[in-house]
Amino acid sequence: MKLVRYGEAGSERPGMVGADGKIRDLSAHVADVAGAALAPQSLAELARIDPATLPPVDGSPRLGPCVSGTGKLICIGLNYSDHAAETGATVPPEPIIFMKATSAIVGPNDDLLIPRGSEKTDWEVELGIIIGKQAKYVSEAEALDCVAGYCIVHDVSERAFQTERSGQWTKGKSCDTFGPTGPWLVTKDEIPDPQNLKMWLTVNGEFMQDGSTKTMVFGASYLVSYLSQFMSLQPGDIISTGTPPGVGMGMKPPRYLKAGDVVELGIEGLGSQRQQVRADG
Repeated sequence: MKLVRYGEAGSERPGMVGADGKIRDLSAHVADVAGAALAPQSLAELARIDPATLPPVDGSPRLGPCVSGTGKLICIGLNYSDHAAETGATVPPEPIIFMKATSAIVGPNDDLLIPRGSEKTDWEVELGIIIGKQAKYVSEAEALDCVAGYCIVHDVSERAFQTERSGQWTKGKSCDTFGPTGPWLVTKDEIPDPQNLKMWLTVNGEFMQDGSTKTMVFGASYLVSYLSQFMSLQPGDIISTGTPPGVGMGMKPPRYLKAGDVVELGIEGLGSQRQQVRADG
């Protein structure tokens, strides 16, 4: 099942994508793709609905972030062995955790804004895990029981803000529009093996990232369990699980985004995103 949120920013409505790729309105069944609607029982009830019985959505509306009410957007650093190698970093013994401000979350095809003073805005295609029910002190074996589904997260990063200025990574990760999410929340029954998904990213049609979740150091079930030992994970929380090689920072010489660029990215089974890059202000 593929769930979407469509419409103007701040006024999105819930939808379901049918087998024909058309969006159908879900407003009569749930208020939003958020909170209690992400619980296993609620998702099971939605799965019993024939999309053909739902009102069709006309045209090609804007897609918002595929989940609403996200309290935490938790990111994992250096979680791909081949990405760690390209940056000259050592694979960490435990997951590197940092937060991306939820104000960075935007729709999958919204404009990507280069912040004032930025010269090193970089791209990162990532698998997102969306929590469906509270996870607290869960084992790895039961971790995926707490997952509603998966999505694409573009973990945009300003490398100078992130690594060349004092403090932690958060300020280089949290600029407005630095978290395009979606297009869909794909329920976990459609993704039987999250550790075997092809992923890619292009800039102006040129392939930059061409990887697979196979090379993740810490997999989805491990990450949910690990994080739940330190904080409770709530419905709507998103874990962005790291990126494969091919980021701009790892190129020789490094290459970064500029106004006018077009970034496209996708993950097998989870759809694709497209962002026009422009300067902020």
